[in-house]
Amino acid sequence: MSSGTSDAQVSVMANITDKASMSAVVAAFRKAHPDIRVTVSYADTNTLQKDLPDRLRAGKAPDVFTVWPGNGNPASVIALERDRLLDVLTLRPFARRIPDSIRPVTDADVGTYVVPVSFSAIGAIYSSETLETIGGTRPRTYSGLLALCEAARRHGKVLFALGNASAWVTQLVDYALVATTVYAHDPDFDTQMDYGKRTFARSGWRQAMTEYLDMRERGCFSTDPLSTTYQDALDQVAEGRAVGTVQVAGAVAALRSAAPGMHFRMAALPATDQPDETRIPGAVSAAYGLNAHSRHHPAARAFIDFLGSEQGQNLYNRTGGTLPALPNNSFSADPAVEEVVQRQKDGTTVPFMDQRWPNSAVQQTHFSQVRALFAGTTNIAHALAAMDEAYQRGKDTDTASS
Repeated sequence: MSSGTSDAQVSVMANITDKASMSAVVAAFRKAHPDIRVTVSYADTNTLQKDLPDRLRAGKAPDVFTVWPGNGNPASVIALERDRLLDVLTLRPFARRIPDSIRPVTDADVGTYVVPVSFSAIGAIYSSETLETIGGTRPRTYSGLLALCEAARRHGKVLFALGNASAWVTQLVDYALVATTVYAHDPDFDTQMDYGKRTFARSGWRQAMTEYLDMRERGCFSTDPLSTTYQDALDQVAEGRAVGTVQVAGAVAALRSAAPGMHFRMAALPATDQPDETRIPGAVSAAYGLNAHSRHHPAARAFIDFLGSEQGQNLYNRTGGTLPALPNNSFSADPAVEEVVQRQKDGTTVPFMDQRWPNSAVQQTHFSQVRALFAGTTNIAHALAAMDEAYQRGKDTDTASS
């Protein structure tokens, strides 16, 4: 198969966490396109977000590179497209197959600017064995969730290990609840926030935070979440002291490594007593853009198309233990994330909340406010007000820089 160019080469830069996935894709691409020379480099998240935009502006960036979905950091699709650093991909073959539920974080302006590759989710991951020990089943209602917390306590366990000593973990329960309390009835909430017609304080975020603290008061979580790290939480589940944990889908692999004999299942965290309302945060976790000023466009487009193909998607996600961002019937998903697969097909997922925020300050404020809530040094009203202030400050900064 020919690339149709005499300058057949493409340079790729990816996150170091995706090395195994990208290596599998590159090996297959080279077999399909033996005339295209592919070189790949890897960097960590901080380096990519800090250096990649400057390299693009200086004309020293690779042809294809990791791009973060949505907004919130300098290497996100909206931030890079704003500076006209991404090539438009609207007419590439994969673009028509992007589910509507993830377009808010793959598209910018009026077009598609990244190929979404992998899909992850945030929800409750239960140990099947420990759940059976307490005589429970995965709850479908918020009342059922609280009842399961009580059942776990009767058996000397907690329902969820919660590692809020690791700052990024603080957001997960809120996100899992907000998917329902906000987006089930207000799917355009992010757009309305951007227009100044909604606020965190006057939305379902208040209900979600109330439930988060209610779960703490009901003994659903680890005894001292602010002194419990992410790894501590995994250990509690592996040792059977906790029935499960609220985490990203990738934590399933970490739990299996810690407890090889256990079986795990992921499910949406219910926030109401109406199961049909329940949503789960499901979002693109890896995406790639094409340098708008690439000198190797034909070869780079061929590589982008391969990433968006059924073969490319399956290779990437089979190796990485995630789901294809572009669903297809030939991918055999891990049974642990069966519900996520079905919700992805049904359209009952919503983007990760921070992917639509104007910059990372909102997320950092959310981290600190949840920690303050658990420490008892603030209340929900003040926490949401602080997030609204950070959001507006981010919008003002964004407007000034555009």
